[in-house]
Amino acid sequence: MSSITSIRPLSFDVVGEPLSIKGFTTIRWKIIELVPGHDGPWALNLQLYMTERAAYRFNLTSGTPRLFVQAGEAGTRPAPVAITASQDVAASWLDGEHRVLEVDMPLAIQAWIEAYIAHHGEAPAEGRKKKRKGAGRAREIEA
Repeated sequence: MSSITSIRPLSFDVVGEPLSIKGFTTIRWKIIELVPGHDGPWALNLQLYMTERAAYRFNLTSGTPRLFVQAGEAGTRPAPVAITASQDVAASWLDGEHRVLEVDMPLAIQAWIEAYIAHHGEAPAEGRKKKRKGAGRAREIEA
């Protein structure tokens, strides 16, 4: 069994703040009180995956590492269902028209992800793939 676990429970709350933009009022939802454990109003397991190591590294080396929470469909009251440290996963949620909330990643989570990457190794560099001759080009069809 690995000495570095790949799952951490996190709890938090989601609050809405009124926001006015050019005379229109909306609600901006944000995550507050993010702490380890299952004790908050919302609790999700942050799970790390080997296939996302490059995305974790990218996030950790950004100016402000973030966690991303899938919080139901856009336009509805947030109902968190998943959390990730991968911007790639968060982008796929957005492509699916889900609401994604983000929050600063606590230092303890950053250290845990660093330890996970150190234990399992950096993601292998993705080499440039060779194209087959003529791949991706339209072919002329003889009539």
